Amino acid sequence: MNVLIVDDEQLARQRLRHMLSGMDEHKVIGEAETGEQALKQTQLTNPDIVLLDIRMPGMDGLEAATYLNRMENPPAIIFTTAYSDHALSAFESHAVDYLLKPIKQDLLQKALEAAKRVTRAQLTNLRTIDDENGRSKICVKIRGALELVPVEDIIYFKADQKYVTLRTADHEYLIEEALKSLETEFANRFLRIHRNALVANDRINGLAKNGDGHACITFNEVEDKLEISRRHLPDIRARLKNRT
Repeated sequence: MNVLIVDDEQLARQRLRHMLSGMDEHKVIGEAETGEQALKQTQLTNPDIVLLDIRMPGMDGLEAATYLNRMENPPAIIFTTAYSDHALSAFESHAVDYLLKPIKQDLLQKALEAAKRVTRAQLTNLRTIDDENGRSKICVKIRGALELVPVEDIIYFKADQKYVTLRTADHEYLIEEALKSLETEFANRFLRIHRNALVANDRINGLAKNGDGHACITFNEVEDKLEISRRHLPDIRARLKNRT
């Protein structure tokens, strides 16, 4: 079984590598220091198991795991952590493997043997957002591969049935995230203009009318126009007036 070790502490990675060296049936094929590196390494090396730290700078282990599980051949995930907090109780109730640091050899062996893939639904319930501005990047899937889109590059989110379109100046991506969750996470950076759309505060150019006479948001980088609902129009007009 090929194993990828993900931890922001070098000593922790070295310890795990040493422990795994005594297990002939497991081979370390790579290391990563962050959640973002974990995604890239997983796509490059296709590990069977990822030993994934939870608390890391930038993208944490919980967020990284949600994206790892969207891959066509997702690895089994074993969480590793130095913190015995509420998340561990949640993992245990869902029968998700985790190891508490300092990790013991026999427990590592058992976890590797019983490694189970974490479901996206479980991770949705467990994930918390520590940064008040939410994630700095959003992971999108393109032709089976994962790419990270900086939130600062996003012009708007627009919902259409079960998918949400993420629009940048150069591309459109489809993501499977709820618009309401995005609104909550990025409340300081995106503005609700319609039940199906959020726009970046700093990307709004002004107001215009579409062919049906409805008020719309216009942008600097793209020619798209997004309709504003009557409910949200007064607030948006006030915001634009105060900005000038």
